[in-house]
Amino acid sequence: MPVVALLALAPVAFLAQTAGAQTPLLAELDAAATHYHADPAQLDRLRAAFERAVATDPTPANWIGLARISFLWGDVRATTREEKLAAYDRGRQAGLRATELVPRDAAAHFWYATNTGRWGQTNGVVRSLFLLSTVREQLAIALQLDPHLTGAYVVAGYVDYEVPGLLGGSLDRAEESFRTALRQAPDLTTARVGLARTLAKKGQVAEARREALAVLDEKSPANLADWTVKDTRDARLLLESLREK
Repeated sequence: MPVVALLALAPVAFLAQTAGAQTPLLAELDAAATHYHADPAQLDRLRAAFERAVATDPTPANWIGLARISFLWGDVRATTREEKLAAYDRGRQAGLRATELVPRDAAAHFWYATNTGRWGQTNGVVRSLFLLSTVREQLAIALQLDPHLTGAYVVAGYVDYEVPGLLGGSLDRAEESFRTALRQAPDLTTARVGLARTLAKKGQVAEARREALAVLDEKSPANLADWTVKDTRDARLLLESLREK
């Protein structure tokens, strides 16, 4: 897996857009991000709506919303490499614009980081490595601005999980990041999958299996769509691989 392929696993739903009033469009995005499995085509409509919004009302919140929907659309709706590249590139442009307008908004830096990472990953491993410092820097800024931004811990955990130790990765740091995320949001199954994978990679098979089973047993996942589409699948795949150990 390319170094920043981890960002495909980044949470996309439980972050606040930005400080300020919640518009109907932003509220619709919040709802869609946790229930996109029920109506995937809604992401198409939201993407178009945010493009119109930044053209007519280029507020920081709308730029952050565009960055967020671009990332989600690229992961869920795009079917070709070209479509994904275009979506993530638009997302990183929107995220960058948001950081320029509101440099102290943690969500702006987070979505700039996630789109940058996925755009680099889609372009290949060399581009992923080249952009790694930007991803780390933007995540660090986001967490400095908001230590309770749970999604940033999850993405930081996957960075340390995937990046080889010689390039600065650390399974111990990855484990701590995922555990921090779960202390903040125990029902965040994306983080629990990351913790299970990290424990498995560290050779702690029994603990990894326990965490993976907890994903499958979760009754009220923080993001129902991610749990339905991604997290239960990933937990089952991990459990299958652990049967051989």
